[in-house]
Amino acid sequence: MSAAPTLYESLADHLASLVEAGSLLAGDRLPSVRGLAAQQGVSISTVLQAYVLLESRGLVEVRPQSGHYVKARLHPRLPEPRTPRVEPGARAVTVAERVGQLYTGLDGSAGVLGLALPDATLLPARRLARSMVRAARASGEASVAYGPPAGMPALRRELARRSASWGCAIPADEILITVGAMEALHLALRAVARRGETIAVESPAFFGVLQLIESLGIKVVEIPARAGTGMDLSVLDGVLRRRRIQAVMAVPSFNNPLGSRMPDGARKELARIVTRHDVPLIEDDVYGDLQFDGARPRLVRSFDRKGLVLLCSSFSKTLAPGYRVGWIAPGRYRTTIERMKFAQTVSSPVLPQLAIADFLQSGGYDHHLRSLRRSLREQVARYGAEIAARFPPGTRLSRPQGGFVLWVELPPGTDALALQERAVAEGAAVAPGPIFSANGGFRNCLRISCGQPWSPAIEQALAKVGRIATELAGRDAGATRALQS
Repeated sequence: MSAAPTLYESLADHLASLVEAGSLLAGDRLPSVRGLAAQQGVSISTVLQAYVLLESRGLVEVRPQSGHYVKARLHPRLPEPRTPRVEPGARAVTVAERVGQLYTGLDGSAGVLGLALPDATLLPARRLARSMVRAARASGEASVAYGPPAGMPALRRELARRSASWGCAIPADEILITVGAMEALHLALRAVARRGETIAVESPAFFGVLQLIESLGIKVVEIPARAGTGMDLSVLDGVLRRRRIQAVMAVPSFNNPLGSRMPDGARKELARIVTRHDVPLIEDDVYGDLQFDGARPRLVRSFDRKGLVLLCSSFSKTLAPGYRVGWIAPGRYRTTIERMKFAQTVSSPVLPQLAIADFLQSGGYDHHLRSLRRSLREQVARYGAEIAARFPPGTRLSRPQGGFVLWVELPPGTDALALQERAVAEGAAVAPGPIFSANGGFRNCLRISCGQPWSPAIEQALAKVGRIATELAGRDAGATRALQS
């Protein structure tokens, strides 16, 4: 006969039941030790023992000088999405029409699962506003004039200072400020490839980048990417050996949509490969500051010795999407890109640059990042748990180590475009897999954004998508059985 639970075990079981029932959610703060002791009529020692037990079970985490919080738990271990089989050869990109059709009018509550943006409540709007006011007062008339084509020196210096934590030291005079990361990527592509030429890209790849490539008339060779570690470098090396490729484009840190993180050893190998073939690499690091745990990932740029890496990033995913402040460190292509930047937009808006420089100088950015990473980690875990519970058997799910998107592979035959159409009609939306491929692949895949804090509205939207996915998976499975009989 087993012994009766002790008082602290009973208290721990009670709190665990509240977590399991959803009364306490990931990120919720538990009562203080003294407060809970008084509430439950137990000693402080009993509460401390209960909290230690909950920590050992992985339900609670301690935040220094803050208290005890419900820990974001990983969703049940659904298998990761399979590495895609990609057809060989270069092809034109044709995604713009599909993206336009699917995203027209997609905003508000209908778009929360489909639009990869952090919620405004997670961003330091008031602190940035104070930085903006200080910058406007300090700069005076200069704030309404054109800035230097390369960008404001104060911001470039701050980025150069931060580059030491990325595994390399980038001089301020190499950094050019752009209108978001998309302008940085646009300039990088124009510098390394012309219309009709071919670049190598990850597959799946962010549809915004594919649209950009399509607009420039550049062809792509798709390189399969693994859900956990990113681009398959053996395939890339083979492609570079067999055909002329003008450039490689990759997102080594928490790419959109897989959320994969390329290991440091693979990053070094990627630098070796492009150096061996003398092919430039466009490294998109827009999610690089959003690791869930541990140190920030090291850049591929840190292994580059020949100026072949064109490093692109922005503050749109971490600080202020509306400020449209991005940047590029283009290595040997700096002169070319500065000339193109001047011809294209003359310069970037001055005040947003100065406001972000002020925010970085104050130390506010690092404090904000700690809070943002924790929130996104908890949100990704909660969304993932809901997907695991509500989506059909046979679903596969990515396990990102940073960022805020999940890649969902539905059972074979499930039509993501049909799912999207039905979901939009019911006031929900996701990003269907075919827009993440140059030629409409990934027809049974979805990308779900976890940028919004958990709420009843999010729960209802995921429940709708899960129900529709289950219905479509069942219908498609039935049709397959009918054809086979």
